[in-house]
Amino acid sequence: MIDRLCAKIPDYPEPGVLFRDLTPLFADGAGFKRTVDALADAFDGQFDCVAGVEARGFLLAGAIANTAGCGVLPVRKEGKLPRETYQQSYQLEYGSATLEVHTDDLPRGSRVLVVDDLLATGGTLEATGHLLHRAGLHIAGFGLVMELTELRGRAKLGGHRVRALYRV
Repeated sequence: MIDRLCAKIPDYPEPGVLFRDLTPLFADGAGFKRTVDALADAFDGQFDCVAGVEARGFLLAGAIANTAGCGVLPVRKEGKLPRETYQQSYQLEYGSATLEVHTDDLPRGSRVLVVDDLLATGGTLEATGHLLHRAGLHIAGFGLVMELTELRGRAKLGGHRVRALYRV
């Protein structure tokens, strides 16, 4: 189902790249529900909150948290959160970026399921993991819609449990 609902865009954002766009999956009610339920079920009873990584991770986190009856922790790009934050910088292919979470949204020791649409090189999720550890939070695992296995991003996730619904 994920492959069928995923749009494949050749040469985007640059020549030679096959971009996998999951927005058609998110727009399909039945497909989105099955995706959310599968991710929630994979970690059932193992988390107190769902962290969504900006921006598509927000869509998944809100839906999974609603299904599980828990809250959402937004992992935002630098400068988007209004109160005191923990910050974690990381390297991108052409530069760097910083992610943030509020320092007081969750009690230390809370179990957090991290969700995002895609695991590629792993840099963003690795940074998210470091950020949550700095905040004193326990990572219950990483839930993903799709994993691009050839990029070996899973190796950067510190041995945490990773559940990707579709691996390419």
